[in-house]
Amino acid sequence: MKAREIRQKFLEYFARHGHQVVPSSALVPRSDPSLMFTNAGMVQFKDVFLGRESRPYGRAATCQKCIRISGKHNDLENVGRTSRHHTFFEMLGNFSFGDYFKTDAIRFGWDLLTAGYGLSPDKLIVTVFQDDDDAEAIWRKEIGVPEGRIFRCGAKDNFWAMGDTGPCGPCSEIHYDRGPAFGEASPDNGERYFELWNLVFMQFERRAADGPLEPLPKPSIDTGAGLERIASVLQRVDSNFDTDLFQPLIGLVAGIAGKSYGAHAADDVSMRVAADHARMAAFLIAEGVFPEKSGREYVLRRVLRRAIRHGHRLGIENPFMHEVAGRVVERMGPDYPELLARRELILEVVKQEETRFRQTLQRGLDLLAANREWLHDARGKVLPGAVAFKLYDTFGFPDDLIEVIGEEQGFLLDRDGFDRAMAAQRERSVWKGSGEEKVSGALLQLAERHGATVFEGYEREEVDGARVLAVLRDGVEVEEAAAGAEVDVLLDRTPFYGEAGGQVGDAGTLEASGLRVEVTGAQRPAPELIVHRGVVRSGGLRRDASVRAVVDGERRAAIRRNHTATHLLHWALRSVLGAHATQKGSLVAPDRFRFDYSHFEPLTPEQARRIEELANGAILANHEVMTELTDPESARKQGAMAIFEEKYGDVVRLVRATPESLELCGGTHARRTGDIGFLKIVGESGIAAGVRRIEAVTGAGALAHVWTLEEQLGRCAATLRSAPPEVPERVEKLLARERELEREVADLKRRLSLEAMKGPAAGGPAEGGAAGVREVAGVRVHAVRVEVGEPKVMRELADALRGKLGSGVVVLGGVAGGKANLLVAATADVQQRVSAGKLVRELAGTLGARGGGKDDLAQAGGGEPAKLDATIQSVYAVVERMLGHG
Repeated sequence: MKAREIRQKFLEYFARHGHQVVPSSALVPRSDPSLMFTNAGMVQFKDVFLGRESRPYGRAATCQKCIRISGKHNDLENVGRTSRHHTFFEMLGNFSFGDYFKTDAIRFGWDLLTAGYGLSPDKLIVTVFQDDDDAEAIWRKEIGVPEGRIFRCGAKDNFWAMGDTGPCGPCSEIHYDRGPAFGEASPDNGERYFELWNLVFMQFERRAADGPLEPLPKPSIDTGAGLERIASVLQRVDSNFDTDLFQPLIGLVAGIAGKSYGAHAADDVSMRVAADHARMAAFLIAEGVFPEKSGREYVLRRVLRRAIRHGHRLGIENPFMHEVAGRVVERMGPDYPELLARRELILEVVKQEETRFRQTLQRGLDLLAANREWLHDARGKVLPGAVAFKLYDTFGFPDDLIEVIGEEQGFLLDRDGFDRAMAAQRERSVWKGSGEEKVSGALLQLAERHGATVFEGYEREEVDGARVLAVLRDGVEVEEAAAGAEVDVLLDRTPFYGEAGGQVGDAGTLEASGLRVEVTGAQRPAPELIVHRGVVRSGGLRRDASVRAVVDGERRAAIRRNHTATHLLHWALRSVLGAHATQKGSLVAPDRFRFDYSHFEPLTPEQARRIEELANGAILANHEVMTELTDPESARKQGAMAIFEEKYGDVVRLVRATPESLELCGGTHARRTGDIGFLKIVGESGIAAGVRRIEAVTGAGALAHVWTLEEQLGRCAATLRSAPPEVPERVEKLLARERELEREVADLKRRLSLEAMKGPAAGGPAEGGAAGVREVAGVRVHAVRVEVGEPKVMRELADALRGKLGSGVVVLGGVAGGKANLLVAATADVQQRVSAGKLVRELAGTLGARGGGKDDLAQAGGGEPAKLDATIQSVYAVVERMLGHG
C-alpha cells in the first residue's frame, strides 16, 4: 500500500466515523509561541483541549506536518544513520474533544489497523499504563487481545502530560511484532515491538506542578501514528527510508552522485540525509521560512548545509539539493498544494543557499589546512575539540566529515572536547520562545469566563449600549477606575478592530454620562478577545457600565486605505516579479504601510515603476472591494492567497480587491479601490536572505510625501541658482568639476612629495635620522612620512622611490581621513630577505593598524595618526631584527 493511499484511507476511515477532517496546520505554530515547530497533531487543537477555544465539531482527524529537531528532540546527527529518525514527518491522528473516550479510541485504532490496513491481529501487541485497569480490560475483554500480548508500563512510557500543569492522562500504544529476527520479545525492544500508534486518554488535570490529579469534566482523546512507520510495515521493509516516501528521492541523489544505494554504508547515510532534509527544507520554505542566522531560520540553514556536506562527501561537485527539493514538490504537491504554489521559490532558495555554502565549505577546508592549533598524544596529531566545533558550528562540518578528512590527512579528532562544545551549544539552542507576548492569566480567565468579544467594526464605527465586562489596572481586575487611570477594558461587543494580521488596532473613545475614556489602541491578546487600552479622562469607569464605543473614523479610514493598498501591492509584485513574490509580513498603520515579500534581489527602477503603475491603475479603476465569508477549503479552491504565518479559523473572510487579487484577510478595508487615491513606494530594502521590504504611503500620506520632495527639490534649485528641472544637469556638472579638481590636487600632492624627498633619496638620511635612506645589514631602507596619505598616491610615490633606490625597501606613512596608512615596497633582489608583507604586519601592530600583502608590495590602514612618526622611526630597527642583526 503506497503512502498516499495509507494517508487517504486513514482520513476517509475517520470521516466515515463522524470525524471532521481538518487540514494540517502550519509547521510554524502561531498559536503557541513556546514551540519552535509543530511537533505533533494535537498542537493546532491545544486551545480546544484547554477550553480556550471551541470548534463546531467534537471529533477531528488530521494528517499533520511535523518537525522534531529542537529541544529534547535535537538529534539531527542521528538522521540518516538510523532507520527511524527524521527531521520532517507526517503524523496521522484522531481526536475527541469530550465526545468519545477509551472504548471508541481503542476500537477505532484496532479496527483500522486490522480490517482497514490488513495487519494480522496476531502480529499486534499493546501497552497500557501500569494503573490503567480500564484500558487493559477494554483490550482484553472487548477487543480480544490475549493477556500475554498486553504489557503494563510505567509513567515514563505510558503517561502523557502537556506540561508540569494542565491536562494529562495515561496512554496506550499499539506495536507491531516484527519477529524473532529482531531480538527479544519485550516492550523495551523497540526494534522488534515496533510502535505504530499512541492513544492518549486525557482524563486528568494537574493544577500545580506537584499537585494531585483531578478528573476532567470532559475527558478527551489525542492519538498519533507516524505515516512513515505505518508505511514501512505495510510495505514490508525494514527501514522508513525504504518506503515510497523516500526511495524516489534517494534514487535521484544516487543518480546525481553516480552511485548505487545499498553498495556502501557510508554513501547510503549521505543519500538518506539528502532525501530527508530536502523534505524538511521544501515544506519550511513553502511556509516562508528562509535560511538565516537565528531561530527557525538557523535550523533550516543547518539542515540544508548538512545535506550539502553529505552531497560533497558523495562527490557531487555542483548544486543538487534544489533538484531533490523539486522531486519532493512533484511527489507531495498533490496532497500539499502550498508546495506546488511555491515551487519556484523553494528551488531558488535552496539553490542560492547551496551556492553560498559551497563557497563557505571551501573556506572551511582552507581553514583546516591552515590550522596551527594541534594536540599530540600517543596516537599522534589530534585536532582540538574547540577547533573542530568551530568548523561544525560556523562552516557546517559534522564530526564524521572531520574524521574522514583526518583519515586522509593523518590526524585524529579530540572527541571529548568536541562533545563538550556540542553539549554547550545544545544548551544554548534550546528554544526560548518566539518572543510573542504571552497572554496574562487575568486575560485568559476573562476569555474563559466571557467568551468571544463580538466584533461589529466591519459594519459600523460606533456601538451604543456596549457593556463593560471587565476593567483591569496593571493586569489586575478592578471594580472601578477613576480619572487619570490607565486601563484595559473588555466589552461584550465593540467596533474597535484589535491589532492582528499586521494591522494596528483602532483608537477612539468610550463614552457615557460624565465618563470619557480615551482608547489609544485595541489589542487582541487571544484569538477571540479584544481589549481596549486607554486612559480614563473624566468620570469613573465601572464594571457592568453601559458605554458608547466610538472609533476614530478619520484614523480608521487611513488604515483601511493602507490595508487595501497592501493587497494591490501584493498582486502587482506577483504580476511583475513572479508567483514567488509572496507576503512575508506587513505593518498597516494610518500614516504608512510596509510590506515584506519573498525575493532575492533589489527592485530595479523599471520594476518599481511598473509595480506602481499596476497598483495605481487598479486604484483609478475604482473596483469595488468585495468580502465574503466562507470556509478555508472553499477559499483556496477559488484561488485565494493565504499567509502561512497566520492562524485561520473554520470560517474565513475572503477579500477581493481587484478581479485578480483574492486573499484571506480579517482586516478592515476601503469600500472601493479609488478611496486609496494614490500609492507611492518610498523605500525598498533587504531585511533577510530572500526577504525584501517595501515602505509605501497612500492618500494624504502620499500627497504629503510629494510635497516634501517638491520642497527639497526647490531648496536644491535655490542653492544651485537654477530652475528645478535643471537640478540634475547642474549637479552632474558640479560633480564632474569636483572630480577634476580632486585629480589636480592629488597630482600636486604627488609632485610636492617627490620634490620634498629628492634630498634624502640622493644623499643619505634626513636631518636627525628621523627618515631617509639608511643601509641596514647590506639592505638600503628608505622610510619617510609623506604629506599625502591616500593609498593610491602612496603606491605611485613608492614605485618612483623604489626606482630611484635601485635596490632596497621603501616605507611610506601618511594620514588620510583621520587614519594613518602605511605602504611598503621591496625590490626583487631583497624580497627573500625582507618581505614587504611581513614588514608591514610588524609595523601595523605598532601603529594600531591592520594590513598585509605580498613580498613586493604591502599596505596597512586604519592606524592612529599620533603613532605614525614613532612607527616610521622604528622601521630600521625592525628591518635589522628581520635580517637577524637586531
